[in-house]
Amino acid sequence: MSRIFGAVTQNGYVVRDIHAAMDHWINVMGVGPWFYVDRVKTDYFIYHGEPSAMEMSVALANSGDLQIELIQQRNDAPSMYKDFLDAGHEGLQHMAYWTKDYQTVYDRALALGYKVGHEGQIGGAQGRFSYFETQAHPGTVIELSDISGAKGKLFEHIRKASIDWDGSDPIRIAK
Repeated sequence: MSRIFGAVTQNGYVVRDIHAAMDHWINVMGVGPWFYVDRVKTDYFIYHGEPSAMEMSVALANSGDLQIELIQQRNDAPSMYKDFLDAGHEGLQHMAYWTKDYQTVYDRALALGYKVGHEGQIGGAQGRFSYFETQAHPGTVIELSDISGAKGKLFEHIRKASIDWDGSDPIRIAK
C-alpha cells in the first residue's frame, strides 16, 4: 500500500505485439478474458508538456483484483511508452493507482515533487490519466488514473468478467 497513492490496481506492460502478448497471457498464464481496443481515442495526449499524436492499442484483463494492461504504441509519436521500447525494454512499464479524487491525488503528487512524463484524457474529464517520471529501472513508472466516470464502470465490468472465466471468448472488443 502506498501512503501517497493507495493500493496498486494495475500492472501495465508495453509490448511490441499486443496479439502475441494476449495469446501468452491467455494460454500460458490462464488470464482472461481480454477486452481489446484496436485504436484508443484520446481527447488529448501530452508528452513533457507538449501535445503528441500518440496512437495505441490496449488490452485489459484481470487476475483477481489486479488489472493487467497491455499497450502497443502504433506510431512513432513521443510518449513514455516509446521511450521504454527505445531503451530496449518490453514488459512491465508501470504500476497504476486508481482514484475517484483524481485532482487531489494529482496535486499532492506534484507538491511532493513528482514530474509528469505524459498525461491525457479518454472519454471526458473523468477519464484523465498521468504517468509520473519515477522510473529508476523498468516497471517503476507510476500511473494515476481517474475512475470516477465511465472508465471505472468498464474496469469493474472487466474484473467481474474474469471471475470464474472458463477460457471461452478470450478476446472481446471493448466499447
